[in-house]
Amino acid sequence: MKRLRILTFLVCLIPFVLLLLKVLQNDLGPDPAKELALETGEWSIRFLLLALAMTPLRHLSGRVEFAQRRRMVGLFALFYASVHFLVWVIFLLGLRWGAILEEVVERPYITIGFSSFLILIVLGATSPRVMVRKLGKNWRRLHRLVYVAGVLAIIHLVWIVRTDLSEALLYGAILAGLLGWRLVFARNKARGLL
Repeated sequence: MKRLRILTFLVCLIPFVLLLLKVLQNDLGPDPAKELALETGEWSIRFLLLALAMTPLRHLSGRVEFAQRRRMVGLFALFYASVHFLVWVIFLLGLRWGAILEEVVERPYITIGFSSFLILIVLGATSPRVMVRKLGKNWRRLHRLVYVAGVLAIIHLVWIVRTDLSEALLYGAILAGLLGWRLVFARNKARGLL
């Protein structure tokens, strides 16, 4: 079990290491800051979708290991979102911390992305088992906001890329499928079909 946890951690770090290598080799194209911001943002969405897919995978496969890795994968979504935020602040805002509020208020795509980031921070802060016990039933309700974070993140991506929407639409379709699965599963459970 511990080996699987370590392996999951190392696999989740691979995109970060690859991005770091690109930075060190100056291999991020003509606009490195923009490319780095885009890559870290997309990895955040990918890990968020993967975390949401863990429960359906557990139910479909009967393997509890998927559920046991869900928290770590979700925390990596927060990790990549945090790196995305830092790239924005350091390279695109030039460490003008005071400009954050101005940008959030004036630019709707940043408002949407920042809202998603704040939700992920709250979910990350309440993910430890001690918080699960403290919040009780409210923990589950709070963590349903992960779907809101996903929708906001995909809208943020759509507004940023504007031209090639294929990846954003793919992420949106995956999120819609996962949300649909969740609704059907909850309905069947309420009817006693599961």
